[in-house]
Amino acid sequence: MGFIIKSIFWLSLVLLVIPFGTGSGSQGEAVSPVEALVAARGAIQDVAGMCARKPDVCETGKAALHTIGVRAREGAKFAYEALDSRYGEDGATAAAPRDQVADVIATGSVAPAR
Repeated sequence: MGFIIKSIFWLSLVLLVIPFGTGSGSQGEAVSPVEALVAARGAIQDVAGMCARKPDVCETGKAALHTIGVRAREGAKFAYEALDSRYGEDGATAAAPRDQVADVIATGSVAPAR
């Protein structure tokens, strides 16, 4: 729920900055960006306070977001498996086993151990 509120907030800020060609025949009155920001802030606070007023709505929203998250994970897993089966390698080029020799980095500032 917090993600949605933050997204709405940032989207409203972006919409405040984008100039719209209202023309000379505009029917509505002009609202300054500061007034719009104050109104958006009040709306966000009202939505955030909804959980205190109606806890059952928050529980339902939480369950819905959980369901959406589970479905998104399942969809991503399905897409990954489909792409992997089509474009993935069959394991023929698996990584070769490394030798047990430790990598030595010679910097010249310290004598190598013998």
